[in-house]
Amino acid sequence: MTWDDLFMAKPASPQPVENEDATVPPTKGQPTPKRKEQEAARKRPLVPTDRKAAAKSGREAGRLARLKQREAMMTGDEAHLPLRDKGPAKRFIRDYVDARWNVGEFMLPVMVLVLALTFLGSRFAWAMLLVFILVYGLILVGVLDAWLMWRRIRKQLVARFGEEPPRGSAWYAATRAFQMRRSRMPRAQVARGAAPR
Repeated sequence: MTWDDLFMAKPASPQPVENEDATVPPTKGQPTPKRKEQEAARKRPLVPTDRKAAAKSGREAGRLARLKQREAMMTGDEAHLPLRDKGPAKRFIRDYVDARWNVGEFMLPVMVLVLALTFLGSRFAWAMLLVFILVYGLILVGVLDAWLMWRRIRKQLVARFGEEPPRGSAWYAATRAFQMRRSRMPRAQVARGAAPR
C-alpha cells in the first residue's frame, strides 16, 4: 500500500442502523415517520384483551403506590403523602401540634385508668364519682385546649401564608391533638418544644 492509496482511499459509507424501538426518533439518513405511523405505534386498547394480566398489573401498581404512601407517612415525604396531608399549611399544623404537649393525648391512658376504676365502682361509691370527674373533666379541658390551640395556629397560618387555612384544618389539628404522639400519622417530624417549620 502506497502513500497515495492511503490518502486517496474513499471513507467507507456508514451503514444505516435499524431503529429497534418505534418510540425513539430515527437517526439521520432515514425518512421521518409519518404522524399516522407514530400514532399507530403508540396505540393501546382501552379495554385490555387479557383481563387477568391487566388486573394483576393493576394490583401490583396499587401495591407499589400504597408502599410509597406508607413510606411517606413514616418519613414525611411531601410528594407521596395522601391529599388530606399535603401542602405547606397542613405541614405547619402537624409540626405545631407535634411540638407541644396536648391535653387530648392523655385521654387514652386516663380512659384505661377509668376502666379499672369502674370495676371498683360497684364496691366503692367514691370510685364512681372519681370516674365521672376524670372523664368529663378531661374531655372538657381537652376540648378547651384544642380550641385555644387552633386559634393560635390560625393566626400564625394567616401571618405566614397570607390566606385563610384550607377547609377542614381545624378538625385536622384537633384530631391530631387527641392522638398519642407515637400513633400519629404522618409521623411527628419535630421534637417537643421545637418551633414548627
